[in-house]
Amino acid sequence: MYAYIKGMFISARGDDIIVENNGIGYKIYMPLLMQGRVGRPGDEVCVYTYHYVREDMIALYGFPTPEDQDMFELLLTVSGIGPKIAITVVESLTPEELALAVLSGDIKKISSVKGLGKKSAERIILELKDKLKGYDVSGAAASSDDMPMVSEPGRGVIEDCVSALIVLGYSSVDANKAARSAYEENIGVEDLIRKSLRLLAR
Repeated sequence: MYAYIKGMFISARGDDIIVENNGIGYKIYMPLLMQGRVGRPGDEVCVYTYHYVREDMIALYGFPTPEDQDMFELLLTVSGIGPKIAITVVESLTPEELALAVLSGDIKKISSVKGLGKKSAERIILELKDKLKGYDVSGAAASSDDMPMVSEPGRGVIEDCVSALIVLGYSSVDANKAARSAYEENIGVEDLIRKSLRLLAR
């Protein structure tokens, strides 16, 4: 129903953002690590959306790019994959990284996403391999440098670090970028905050 919404980024609360358009505030579900790619409160933004409607649930899911939106919708075609799992995959892997993992049969990379097990990863590969044939994965390596794949515990560490940096007055864009750049496997939240602050001070 809604392909995208353009308007003022009003606020972010947890995994939701509010975008106002023509006096209407749209509550859009968007994980914290994706929010920094859209903008910051006060910005004029364009959020690509998917209007999810079921008997017991109506929600807007938001994405920074149409490619993220397309990959989310493709994941919903996989049996057993709902919107919460699909958006977690999109948050954790760029479209190019996911396509490369599917085409190369990289079960380990896909199953490392929070909420996904080996069987779900195998199902994603099986059901999407033909649909993703010919997908341009040339940007996958470069994207991995900017947004490294992290384990489930690591994802929590980055989210906690981003939240702390925002409390300290940094924008969600800068906080996300610094935390992602400073992250290394098995680092604690306090150490990641210190490393991120050093990057932000440069």
